[in-house]
Amino acid sequence: MNQQKTISEIINLWKTDKKQYVKKSSFSAYVLLVENHLLPVFGNKYNLEDSDVQDFVFRKLEQGLSQKTIKDILIVLKMVFKFGAKNKWIEHKQFDVQFPTEREKHSIEVLSRTNQKRVMNYIQEHFTFRNLGVYICLSAGIRIGEICALTWEDINTDTEIISIRRTIQRIYMVEDGSRKTELVLDTPKTKNSIREIPMSRDLLKMLKPMKKIVNNSFYVLTNDAKPTEPRTYRSYYKILMEELGMPALKFHGLRHSFATRCIESNCDYKTVSVLLGHSNISTTLNLYVHPNFEQKKKCINQMLKGLN
Repeated sequence: MNQQKTISEIINLWKTDKKQYVKKSSFSAYVLLVENHLLPVFGNKYNLEDSDVQDFVFRKLEQGLSQKTIKDILIVLKMVFKFGAKNKWIEHKQFDVQFPTEREKHSIEVLSRTNQKRVMNYIQEHFTFRNLGVYICLSAGIRIGEICALTWEDINTDTEIISIRRTIQRIYMVEDGSRKTELVLDTPKTKNSIREIPMSRDLLKMLKPMKKIVNNSFYVLTNDAKPTEPRTYRSYYKILMEELGMPALKFHGLRHSFATRCIESNCDYKTVSVLLGHSNISTTLNLYVHPNFEQKKKCINQMLKGLN
């Protein structure tokens, strides 16, 4: 065993090492979790027991953090311990941590069919480039960072394909104790997020005449060389929805609405998963596939018919 180090010292060395291998946005997310959660509680310790981590989990749940966020923090803690153990500064541990059973089902928010039609009809009649972004999200299910990064070059009206190759996000950078934010244009979330999405007939009709006159290097939302960032676009979207008298729906609800309409139309789940750029089909199934009573009844009747 090399000379023991505190968790705080190991974290600093781990950050220097990790920075070389991961995307800037991922590194920023790790550092925020470390600074906000791990260092204040564990920084001056030389080792941890299961009970320390279990207490940490309960405390964070009491503070209102979701199980997903806490699990993300624990993933970072495990990476730090693995790095520390590899360099013989700390004993490697597999923490055995329990989470309370989640009894509430998390439902996703979507536009009703009627409201989705209203929004899309309004945009067709009141065209602006920013409105077009909302229409594209409802027609293609893309994320807010992806629509902000979309350029006219990514839209091919001959092949009728939208290519998703980049995303924009504002990330927090923590350097030498000071925090600043930075707008980053990068490749999307995962390799599956780099994808091609066919255009609907209505979307193609809207984009075809425009494509002949726009500058290919310009961003779609601004029709300019400079993009808009997600938080600015989110604010615009919120005002638009209020003006249309729509129920409050997060921007990500547009993507949920697209996916829900696909599932309602009996599209096969694998295709929906690929269109959304999910890393695996189970994400799509868990989020969107919830059979109603009629579907369950139909399934059982079909099964019994097969026995006759």
